[in-house]
Amino acid sequence: MSTKEIFSKEMMPRADSTDEISPFWPVFSAARELGHERKGSWSLMKVFLVCLLACVITTAIGVLALSLVYVKSTALMKETDIKDDGASFPKPDEKSVDFKFQFLNHLEKSKVYKYPGGEIQWARFRKDVKEYQSDEEMEFGKSINNHRSKMTFGTLRIKSKGLRAPHWHFNANEHGYLLQPQGGVNFIRTFKKQVEDQAVNLPPNLNELVQNATYVQSPDNLVWQYFYNLKGSAEYPFPGGIFQWARYRINGTGLNETEKIFSESLNKHENTLTLATLRIVSNGLGQPHFHFNANEMGYVISGCGQVGVILSSGVTANFNIGIGDVIFFPVGTQHYIKSVCDEDLFLILAYSTGNEGSQEQYFFCAMSPLATAWPGRDPSLMDSTRAGSRRLRQELANGR
Repeated sequence: MSTKEIFSKEMMPRADSTDEISPFWPVFSAARELGHERKGSWSLMKVFLVCLLACVITTAIGVLALSLVYVKSTALMKETDIKDDGASFPKPDEKSVDFKFQFLNHLEKSKVYKYPGGEIQWARFRKDVKEYQSDEEMEFGKSINNHRSKMTFGTLRIKSKGLRAPHWHFNANEHGYLLQPQGGVNFIRTFKKQVEDQAVNLPPNLNELVQNATYVQSPDNLVWQYFYNLKGSAEYPFPGGIFQWARYRINGTGLNETEKIFSESLNKHENTLTLATLRIVSNGLGQPHFHFNANEMGYVISGCGQVGVILSSGVTANFNIGIGDVIFFPVGTQHYIKSVCDEDLFLILAYSTGNEGSQEQYFFCAMSPLATAWPGRDPSLMDSTRAGSRRLRQELANGR
């Protein structure tokens, strides 16, 4: 037996031995286990590093692939005409719509909607952008909607002996101004009491009302709730021209009996408008001003002019207006109107005042002690409008 074998046999205890285990065994055992533990630790570290490297490589490849896809998609979009419902942003090579069309609508260029008795044209917001006739018309529609104007403007032409059939509006009041009264106009002033709600049933005597309007006129307290002699009302001159108003006044101050009936009727209904005619003499000016509580919309009946608008952000627009144009000034927006023709500039105006139109401050708030003393005013609005007023006056002085 060799020395090595003897050493091994002497050092390894027998299974059936009851002798005390040599103190070298635990040391040897611990050393052997320690050696295996270190070997196992280095193996796990290598696996971890390999996995980490694989993750890094995979991530880099993924990012590179996405980058290539994005570049190719962008190039394809530039080369292809993308069609949608008109709500997307214009392509880089397209010319953007002039800013002025947020405040200007060439109504005479809009679509004519015919009905048996005549035709209607609208300056309004449309949910379906395909119904707009042009990008300029869409810009105006979006503007009055974004500013919550609560107004839509339209011209109604009724043929000779034609009829605008009896109808109603579920969500709007309607105001009108008669432009061409030659030949007279017969209004349907009364109906027989309907069997059911007239919102779903027209009067049973509709044919009689249309063909033979010889019935007795309703009493004044009913008729003048809906009609107002604006042309015959009081005139309110200013340095550049004249205003006439169809609006609510507290206690009917300055109104005759029939005008008081109309005034109270406006006050009883929500979201009514204030109407006015504005006549600016040749080369006259409706000075820069703003309205605290009302959007303003106007229609040019005769003459021609120049309009200026400035927003609180400092953005300005100056443009010319003529017969058939509709203009819009949002609440708090500085604006002016100037007549630039040999004849007077004449407009019909509408203000979304509801029943608050009894105070002059709402209508013509130029930068004066009256405007600066307005209760509950917004200081930031006052500062911006003062700056805007100065800027507009400077532009007018420079002949812009």
